[in-house]
Amino acid sequence: MAPRIILGLESSCDETAAALVTSDRRVLSHRLAGQEAAHAPFGGVVPEIAARAHVEALDPLIRAALDDAGLRLDQVDAIAATAGPGLIGGVMVGLVTGKALAHAAGKPLIAVNHLEGHALSPRLADPDLAFPYLLLLVSGGHCQLLLVEGVARYRRIATTIDDAAGEAFDKTAKLLGLGFPGGPAVERAAALGRAIVPLPRPLKGSAEPHFSFAGLKSAVARAAGHHPPEDIAASFQAAVVDCLVDRTVRGIAGIAATALVVAGGVAANTAVRAALQEVATAHGLRFVAPPLWLCTDNAAMIAWAGAERLAAGLTDALDVAARARWPLDPEAQAVRGAGVKA
Repeated sequence: MAPRIILGLESSCDETAAALVTSDRRVLSHRLAGQEAAHAPFGGVVPEIAARAHVEALDPLIRAALDDAGLRLDQVDAIAATAGPGLIGGVMVGLVTGKALAHAAGKPLIAVNHLEGHALSPRLADPDLAFPYLLLLVSGGHCQLLLVEGVARYRRIATTIDDAAGEAFDKTAKLLGLGFPGGPAVERAAALGRAIVPLPRPLKGSAEPHFSFAGLKSAVARAAGHHPPEDIAASFQAAVVDCLVDRTVRGIAGIAATALVVAGGVAANTAVRAALQEVATAHGLRFVAPPLWLCTDNAAMIAWAGAERLAAGLTDALDVAARARWPLDPEAQAVRGAGVKA
């Protein structure tokens, strides 16, 4: 059978993207439009601005992605679009567009969980990555440890009880006046500072494997103005790394996995990647991280998740709904304080 071609659409936050990916792992094209300039004056993403920007950008991006690949829409085998979780306005823009294209071209629609896009993205870059693997999913809205047992099969081992690591990076950048987006800004500042500001490591050493970053954010707010921003950034990053390592080691206990995998926007942080590599080596596991461009929000991961779901016979009706919240493991037990982010 010839490789299948999937058109992927991503619009869950502040990146609008379209990509064409094949079932044999070739990225035929990838187009992305960021919104950094639109959101920078506010120090964070404004949902209404993001949704309007998606409306303006998505159609030209799809046309450009098809042109880059030298394809027509009728040559695509399926349309995959992010259906959640995320900012509901943006999610609706991408999903409605995907529905319209699928209906017009008579192609299957695949409604992709954005988190599944991150969870499966390492398999796009690494054909040797086999199920099951232990995934640390660290992004702006989520911080979880998951056992990825297969496509659409996820067992949550740990989650954040309050804020996600990426959210803490963004808030720290805003507090220190480092600019937007926060993750790269904090990492650049940290490279110029020293980790000498005493900051807490929430839940470090706890018997439960869960994460917490709200107290760390509060400590950064108290330290701001009393130390050089670069030193606070370096100390903050060191604290996050310590927490991620400690919690991941706790979560590994008793888990049979082929590899330790990290994905999501925070996975682009070099200090995080280096520390997790050491954890994997110490536990006799392969360490797998996607290329940096696959860590942040992108449409190639959505197209690839669509390819994996299509191969498993998982497609969706045109009345599938957009979802602001969509856990990968809906059967996971509630965690204190985690609320809808669990």
